[in-house]
Amino acid sequence: MKERIQQLQTTAEAWSPERVLRWSFETFGSSVAISSAFGAEGMVLIDIASRVSQNFRLFTLDTEFLFPETYNLMDQVEQKYGITIERVYSLLSPEEQDRVHGPALWQQHPDQCCNLRKVEPLRRKLAELQAWITSIRRDQTATRAGAGKIEWDEKFGLVKINPLADWNSKQVWQYIRAHDTPYNALHDRSFPSIGCTHCTRAVRPGEDPRAGRWSGSSKTECGLHIIQPLPTPPGADA
Repeated sequence: MKERIQQLQTTAEAWSPERVLRWSFETFGSSVAISSAFGAEGMVLIDIASRVSQNFRLFTLDTEFLFPETYNLMDQVEQKYGITIERVYSLLSPEEQDRVHGPALWQQHPDQCCNLRKVEPLRRKLAELQAWITSIRRDQTATRAGAGKIEWDEKFGLVKINPLADWNSKQVWQYIRAHDTPYNALHDRSFPSIGCTHCTRAVRPGEDPRAGRWSGSSKTECGLHIIQPLPTPPGADA
């Protein structure tokens, strides 16, 4: 499978999100699922998926530290699209985490907190699948700049699919408005990127859209997305 994906990767760059999703569902069936934190991009991806297939899997990493607005949006998604979100949790409850690792782990060791509440739960979920679909975009962070629309995920050992990799924020919001797609109410309150309550703040004028994530530290990713550079097309370096 890894070799097949590497051969397909360059070709898939010309595909629309709809075609990428259609290929994903036809190729992997119930062994592929969309992963979503229900940001603006995530909502666009879910809406497009609903137009491609009436039966797709959707899961989220519920850290149990999400904003009330995020939980409200999850309820809207289930009602609007007629699906049940598969909620994946840490093996430790928040209370158990405090007891084992000390209170407010996200302040002392944010990488460890993300690992316990997001990375390891994701690893368990992906062990059930042959492929996963995300809504990451290349222009979000430097570490995502090399994301392919279809690629092999070395970290987790399965196919990773990013249908919106070449989109920008303007395209995302144009789609939301054109299709009346629901979105997180926090976006209207200067939260362009939304994670856990403890590690997310509103963005000030002039700041980078992800400046509100892990503010005050050098951390920019939770560890879910380790991107390999896109392959160089044959003859490109000639």
